[in-house]
Amino acid sequence: MPKNASDTDVIIVGAGPTGLLLANLLGTMGVRTTIIERNAGTVDEPRAVSIDDESMRSLQAAGLSDEVGAICSRGYGSIYKGPNGNVFATVKPFIKEYGFDKRNAFQQPEFEAILRAALERHDNVTAHFETEVTGFSQTSEAVKAAVTFPDSESGTVTGSYMVACDGGRSAIRKALDIPMEGTTFEEPWLIVDLLSTQNRCFHTEVHCDPSRPSITLPGPNGVRRYEFKLQKGENPQQVTEETFVRRLLAETGPDAKEPIRRVRVYTFHARIAERWREGRVFLAGDAAHLTPPFAGQGMNSGLRDAHSLAWRLAETLHATGSTDLLDSYQTERKPHAWSLIQLALRMGQVMMPASRLQGSLIRAGFHALALYPPARDYFAQMKYKPKPRFEQGLIQHGVRRNKHSVVGRMIPQPVVADPDRTHHLLDEVLPDRPVVLLYSKAPDTDLSETARAQFRKLGVSIVGLTPECTNPVSADFPIYRDQSRFFASEPYKFHVGHAFLVRRDRYVAASAPVSRADSLTEMILRLSPQLEHAQSSVSEHISRKKETSGPIPRTA
Repeated sequence: MPKNASDTDVIIVGAGPTGLLLANLLGTMGVRTTIIERNAGTVDEPRAVSIDDESMRSLQAAGLSDEVGAICSRGYGSIYKGPNGNVFATVKPFIKEYGFDKRNAFQQPEFEAILRAALERHDNVTAHFETEVTGFSQTSEAVKAAVTFPDSESGTVTGSYMVACDGGRSAIRKALDIPMEGTTFEEPWLIVDLLSTQNRCFHTEVHCDPSRPSITLPGPNGVRRYEFKLQKGENPQQVTEETFVRRLLAETGPDAKEPIRRVRVYTFHARIAERWREGRVFLAGDAAHLTPPFAGQGMNSGLRDAHSLAWRLAETLHATGSTDLLDSYQTERKPHAWSLIQLALRMGQVMMPASRLQGSLIRAGFHALALYPPARDYFAQMKYKPKPRFEQGLIQHGVRRNKHSVVGRMIPQPVVADPDRTHHLLDEVLPDRPVVLLYSKAPDTDLSETARAQFRKLGVSIVGLTPECTNPVSADFPIYRDQSRFFASEPYKFHVGHAFLVRRDRYVAASAPVSRADSLTEMILRLSPQLEHAQSSVSEHISRKKETSGPIPRTA
């Protein structure tokens, strides 16, 4: 850490979902963090309403998945209907490849309240609400932000890095003169949030009617959201009047008389920042990308940013060194975020057919695909959603790259069984550091003593995983059985007898046959520079920070 970064390690601007999760993750990683939010508190209106399995896994890394899961309606799907109300496609995923349901409904105020309260668990995290960043500057060693406190006094906070999580209109992004690429939808949508519902459907209902496309989404505790595409000539102010809103509700379902919590008109965007980093300042969440809501991925992409950036910042600060980790943030995240924007656009075409003929052709196509079981499963299990997989970045492909490669993929999170037949989710038994995961029928004997000694010298954890058909045994490192059988599917079934180098965000950085597991050393050191000294230096680093931490200095 640069010596003149005397106040904090990371400054986070914006306490929305992305900023709050990033602060919680950094808190668990021992990084001094200051989060600054101009509003008095977290949101009190529902905005995002769906959280996916990848995001739940990121929350699990912060120790928050149980609390968030408790406020969710978990595992809902989507039902697509034509203008006559007949169902032509269903999406009802039940496979929990990453340990959680693929779609979970929640209320954003409750969600953010959990994340904000969790900050209190971390002595190394400071939150300033009603505080605004009015300017900033950076050098090669630090970022200095000018802030205004609630009492109108000014002050400064200096950190090693700053992350802009300040939304789609990000003042930080604009100050850096970073342009947004992409398009803005000209079709506004009316969003109606209800306090209760008579609609008993557990799933989202998508009404693909060219005359008025609409969506109704379930929520926890008997709430429901309706979204209506506005027609040309409809006044954005007039459409929010109660009479108009209740007429639309009556045309769509049984909720015309239910109490209304919120009515808003939104114009959707499909845009992404040209670059996500300027020196020591990073963009994350809506500051980096704006996603149409049709795939429910806007907030979720921001939560992925938080997890991807958190461990990179932690490793760089703890190791005082390589920027290789930070350079790979945009390399990995930008293409994946853009792929989800493209998915949302494609789904929007299904939801909003331009004509009755186009709508008929789309529905006919879905009916035809339903006759072919693999295609039917492809849609029902949401396999159309781009898999989290990186082609470039902080990964090391083998000499022979092929479709069965596991490098760059997020590993599944099965339920695993230990030798005592106790069950766990995989991440629960993996430490928050690089792990050499041995997928083998006999991991206890396949790994050489030389490789074991080498990994232990580096401070890397060794964990064994046996196929579903093979019982684990007790050894000098933990071994578990793939109870859920996710590793029995492609591409992992082709890698029995391999060692996977798993990053802190649960992506596979490299892979090698167990007999050549020592070849992973170079990549291990890239993931965690100076890892051979990590255990002692991190403890000293955290202790030193607690001794020197203090309030943001104010100036009159």
